[in-house]
Amino acid sequence: MQWPIEEVEALRGKSVTLKNTVIKPGQHVEVTGLQTAQADVEMSFEVPSLAGAERLDPALASDAQRLCGAKGAGAAGGVGPFGLWVLASANREERTAVFFRVFRAAAGSKKPVVLMCTDPTKSSLNPNLYQPTFAGFVDSDMSKGKISLRSLIDRSVVESFGAGGRTCILSRVYPSLAIGKNARLFVFNNGKSDVKVSRLTAWEMKKPLMNGA
Repeated sequence: MQWPIEEVEALRGKSVTLKNTVIKPGQHVEVTGLQTAQADVEMSFEVPSLAGAERLDPALASDAQRLCGAKGAGAAGGVGPFGLWVLASANREERTAVFFRVFRAAAGSKKPVVLMCTDPTKSSLNPNLYQPTFAGFVDSDMSKGKISLRSLIDRSVVESFGAGGRTCILSRVYPSLAIGKNARLFVFNNGKSDVKVSRLTAWEMKKPLMNGA
């Protein structure tokens, strides 16, 4: 498991919180009230029902990277994709997606398969950038429909931790619109099932002191 060092929390400044917010299929909710170009976001999701989860293609069952490439943030699923759009522009022309997608349990298992993915394919309007997706399977039992996500955002770096750090993904993006005060943060659900944000807290991050200055 991986997790940010505790000293990161000392840089937290102004915060906002969402509680018990249901995100319907196809909906998104903006997190307002703070600047999010540099932010720390912690949240917990609840999925009331996993009955609509997709079957996992056996050909992709051991390749999270290919699975994320085939089923990115724009590909609607049964349960997910749901998660965050970070470093997003006001009209979401630019957005980097950090999300989960849930698949039915494999034969002989009772645990649903959870994919965590960072999809930067919409992160910039610059057509000349290399924008690979990054992904991993989350070793967490989501049979009760609960999972957590933490994302650290630092201008062009996005580091995310799924299920308390069981999966960690670091990605570099280069937005052209979603910069500084123009960067927005959204929670989204592109699946066919409701998703509830049990709790989300986002903090603006202060600049660290360098050499004690």
